[in-house]
Amino acid sequence: MLKSLFSWKVLLNLVIAIGIFVGLVWLTFRWLEYHTNHGQEIPVPNVVNKSIHDAVKILDDTGLEYEVDSTNYDPKYRPFQVLQIYPAPGSRVKDGRTVRLKVNPRTWAQIAVPDVINKYSGLAFQRLDQVGLKIGDTIYEPSIQKDALLRILYKGNAVNPGARLPRFSVIDVVVGSGPMRNISIPNVVGLSVKEARAVITKSMFEVGLVEHEDGNKDESDIIYYQDPASGDVRDQGMQIDLWASKKTPAELRAKVEQLNSIYRMKVDTSLPPVRYEEVHSEPSYVPPVAPPAPKKETPKAETVKTETPKVQTTTPKPTADKPKVSNNNQAGNTHKPAASTGTKEPVEKPKAKKVVVE
Repeated sequence: MLKSLFSWKVLLNLVIAIGIFVGLVWLTFRWLEYHTNHGQEIPVPNVVNKSIHDAVKILDDTGLEYEVDSTNYDPKYRPFQVLQIYPAPGSRVKDGRTVRLKVNPRTWAQIAVPDVINKYSGLAFQRLDQVGLKIGDTIYEPSIQKDALLRILYKGNAVNPGARLPRFSVIDVVVGSGPMRNISIPNVVGLSVKEARAVITKSMFEVGLVEHEDGNKDESDIIYYQDPASGDVRDQGMQIDLWASKKTPAELRAKVEQLNSIYRMKVDTSLPPVRYEEVHSEPSYVPPVAPPAPKKETPKAETVKTETPKVQTTTPKPTADKPKVSNNNQAGNTHKPAASTGTKEPVEKPKAKKVVVE
């Protein structure tokens, strides 16, 4: 067995296999050196601060490829100036290697104008500032949309949402200042519907209901009635209703009278005007009325009762004085009998006492 392994035929095959393997490895490395240009490196030229045209010419002469990045604008540098190169200048790279150039563009990158039309001016200004647009003049225009952004102007021309402008461009905005008051309504009777629309829009009003007599919507029909009437004053943005027909207003006199009875109220000026007076009533504080104090009738009755004993005391006095009267008579005083007559008056006082008791 061992003799068969170490025979000259086996050893020859083994040597041939090793030679073939070594030859394949050598050929592989030689092919890689040829394909990758091993040992043939090129230094990256310094093209920083040069213009993009000069930098591209230098890179083409050295056999290097390039990519240009010009997204961010820097006003401190010249337009189309090379700001940076990667790999760095002086680095050794293979022939045909791609290098990246960072170039300052001519101006700011363009941005899309946001859709802020008919939006509140405060929110619209904030949105425009976020995308990089600067607001110049603010122009106020009469409109029923008060404080709403109506138009965007760039160099005097209106700009629609979605239009692309350079970043940090200065734009002017038109903002509504509110409706105008007491505008005279134009006369559109006798005009076509198309002409009436133009006149109404020019007068800052809006077209309301348009009723065609024949039911069609022909813009060439003649206006024979309008509401409100011409000459009336209304605020901006009010609607004007129109009635149109193929016939002339003179031919529709009866129809006009019928519409007048509906939309034109007649005011009777023969009656005196009604005068209204404003009455301002101020609240007044009324103190509560105290209940009347009860009359003390019982004390009066007591006083009467106290007087009645006095009457009784006076009545017995004459009886007690009678002896005195007799003594005085004895003394020769003639006026004392009149006192006896006075004693009769207290006798009538008990009647008053009875009245009080009752």
